[in-house]
Amino acid sequence: MSPVNPSTRTGRMNDAPEGHRRPLAPTVSVIIPTLNEAGNLPYVINTIPDWVTEIIIVDGRSRDDTERVARVLRPDVRIVEQTRRGKGAALRAGFEAARGDILIVMDADGSMDGAEIGAFRDALMNGADYVKGTRFAPGGGSVDITRLRRFGDRGICFLVWLLFGARYTDGTYGFKGVWADRLDALQIDTDGFEVELLIDIRAHRAALRTVEVPCFETHRIHGSSNLNAARDGLSCFRVIVHERFRRYRVAAI
Repeated sequence: MSPVNPSTRTGRMNDAPEGHRRPLAPTVSVIIPTLNEAGNLPYVINTIPDWVTEIIIVDGRSRDDTERVARVLRPDVRIVEQTRRGKGAALRAGFEAARGDILIVMDADGSMDGAEIGAFRDALMNGADYVKGTRFAPGGGSVDITRLRRFGDRGICFLVWLLFGARYTDGTYGFKGVWADRLDALQIDTDGFEVELLIDIRAHRAALRTVEVPCFETHRIHGSSNLNAARDGLSCFRVIVHERFRRYRVAAI
């Protein structure tokens, strides 16, 4: 199991919202956005630990057998139909449907290992409010990142540190976990890929206790990625600038 890097912790050191005690054996929901991922789901779902309470597939109108394959692999899987385009819209739909005490988000392309969910749960149960996976801290790694994307990620992390004071080692990785009772603090209101960065920034601005967990990213198994380095990098830059100058009320925690 991947170790937790304590040097990346930030925010309040409280274990739960005031007047609220978290369960000793929390339920865990895993949310997986999908779009034509039938070929990858057998690997993805089979790596998820048996103790996970529910798996939610948020499907963006797939044209293949994504839903059927998901139900064959895990008959109790919950399918949520995505009504708006984009990863941010998918995450909002999944979070709204989830029933677990702990919410975990992972990709459906086979690049993330469900066995690492245990490290996210452990970090949350040890006091973190929000846990983000990182490929670039000791113990992590990637065989899929290109030099251009790595350069862009470093630039994003630098800007987030410069403008918000948050010291993150990975700005664009989508493996994340959060207590359900902290979800309102994130106020997710974007539909696109930039949602992953937006969550990181708002977790910091809401003073959530944040921990980075080292993860290893492999290649997508089947299909092609929808990522576009230039387009998505520009979206991330816009989010950073917008959040820096935006004034909003953070939900009480």
